Amino acid sequence: MLGLVKIRVCKGINLPVRDSISSDPYVAITMADQRVKTSVIKNSCNPVWNEELTLALKDPNIPIVLTVYDKDTFTGDDKMGVAEIDIKPYLEVLKMGLQDLPNGVKVDRVEPSKDNCLACESCIIWENGKMIQDMILRLRDVECGEVEVQIEMILKCLPK
Repeated sequence: MLGLVKIRVCKGINLPVRDSISSDPYVAITMADQRVKTSVIKNSCNPVWNEELTLALKDPNIPIVLTVYDKDTFTGDDKMGVAEIDIKPYLEVLKMGLQDLPNGVKVDRVEPSKDNCLACESCIIWENGKMIQDMILRLRDVECGEVEVQIEMILKCLPK
């Protein structure tokens, strides 16, 4: 194991309606055989979770997949969209070995592209003695919706 990936699932933005007038969304995050999920927020297309989920980082090349579901009581949960979290830019910044920077320094920025799920520019920032990256992810395979997340890693050693 290389370390831990901490993912704070902040909120959903303009998620699609999957019940009669709203949805009961939750987020599931998978990486290889690991799966973690948030709580269900009832009747909201703009849910606020603000929950931290943690995965063990074994191979940085395995994608981290975020899927939003609508919780259903009597049938299977409906998929509301999917996005991938790209940790490679974050890992490249960690390899720089930066320490003791002034609070709030933007170390790098990642632009949205067809190769990532970013809805807007994502900055990697030194904050309170650690490197964090805020992202707004545009959901794929769905008519609308975004999810705001923040990532942080606690590594035993840097991947090659």
